[in-house]
Amino acid sequence: MKLLLVFPLLIPLSTAILCMLTWYNRSLQRSLALLGSGALLVTAIRLLTRVTVHGIQAVQMGAWPAPQGITLVADLFSSVMVLVSAVIGFAVMLYSLAHMDSGRESHGYYPLFNFLMMGVCGSFMTGDLFNMYVWFEVLLTSSFVLIALGGERAQVEGAIKYVTLNLISSALFLAGVGILYGLAGTLNMADLAVKIPQLGKTHLVTACALVFLVAFGIKAAVFPLFFWLPASYHTPPVAVSAIFAGLLTKVGVYALIRVFTLIFVGETSFTHSLILVVSALTMVTGVLGAVAQNEFRRILSFHIISQIGYMIMGLGLYTVAGLAGSIFYIVHHIIVKTNLFLVSGAVERCGGSFELKKLGGIYLKFPLLAALFLIPALSLAGMPPLSGFFAKLSLIQEGLVLKEYLVSGVALVVGFLTLFSMMKIWHEVFWKDAPVGAAPLTARRQESLAGLLFPVALLALLTVYLGVGAEGLFWLSQRAAQQLMHPSEYLAAVLKR
Repeated sequence: MKLLLVFPLLIPLSTAILCMLTWYNRSLQRSLALLGSGALLVTAIRLLTRVTVHGIQAVQMGAWPAPQGITLVADLFSSVMVLVSAVIGFAVMLYSLAHMDSGRESHGYYPLFNFLMMGVCGSFMTGDLFNMYVWFEVLLTSSFVLIALGGERAQVEGAIKYVTLNLISSALFLAGVGILYGLAGTLNMADLAVKIPQLGKTHLVTACALVFLVAFGIKAAVFPLFFWLPASYHTPPVAVSAIFAGLLTKVGVYALIRVFTLIFVGETSFTHSLILVVSALTMVTGVLGAVAQNEFRRILSFHIISQIGYMIMGLGLYTVAGLAGSIFYIVHHIIVKTNLFLVSGAVERCGGSFELKKLGGIYLKFPLLAALFLIPALSLAGMPPLSGFFAKLSLIQEGLVLKEYLVSGVALVVGFLTLFSMMKIWHEVFWKDAPVGAAPLTARRQESLAGLLFPVALLALLTVYLGVGAEGLFWLSQRAAQQLMHPSEYLAAVLKR
């Protein structure tokens, strides 16, 4: 049982080390990376099954009892996040085999990818704030190198912005950790949940909560802290953009949900109302930025920001139904957004550009690619019966029940603007005639296109499945939300009390 909680960290770590040991053998690195991604996926499925059947699982590393030791915890929320991360890691790894150039493969792409996955899984599994900071730094250090790998001018410019803002976020996170330790004398999240209400220093705790809100808000790219994301996510290779778009901001959202349901719950009328306002502003600014863009990946990057607003809307509502909607939305968005970035790479392979004005006619030449774009695009916009419709519906319904009419109205309008921007891509890239003088697709590029479309098709099928089988994911999301709103089981699993 202990190994099942440790494997999501050990598998990518071991894979990364093996890839480094086979540095000069690219084909062996590729095989090891794919095998490691598959093993992580199998482990994540087993972990979620275990937690669903037997309840929250916790292990104290080195046999030190909580709160002194290093704690790994798997509740339904973290287990779901590990599983969807493993799905995305496997799909992007398949895509990388057909997409990544030999230069980046020869300079550490596969070890870096696995170190990134280890940091992501560690952030979801950790039971204390200091180790969450450590895992954040593991994934951020890997992402710093991945975003600049290749050394192209646009990459370096984007990397500077990405690194600068995330270092500020990390500094704020560490400052918040220090302040909280000074207040409570512990950093174990379960122990903090017990001790914080006993402190009686409400204003100090609220001030500390705001520090964490800013720190995690930068990492999640919420309003007004998002400007680093659209300036950087469109610069690296598509496989790197896709894994970033799918997972990295969601780690920030996960951290927000975790600390503001477990630790900072004493002044919810202020903190969670503030989060609700931020969610509405994030939705609006993100979608307006997307509407104004004319480059495929920049449109998608602004949509990441917009959709983050929906994810934290449920946290702001702070009910079981609201949190369940957020969890459903996170799962839906990770899959859909990753897939849209992968589609953009296939489009670039066909048309030779990411600029909408330089593309066209792809529907006639590659109808399968057009269909594979429409599935995640319509899901992102919230069209039934795809997963995005049910994710948006659950949040808007709960907002109306709680009489939060303004944020619910914003969520509806943003959904229509999202559809508008997706149809803009559809018209410019797929529907209109190809521009005069467009280069024909060579046989070699057409062969590699088949390799790109396979993982895209897998994620598209998963999107359809989550829409058709939405009831099952909602049931799981509801149970995860109940554990978050009523953390007694979490406390008992960690503190053994």
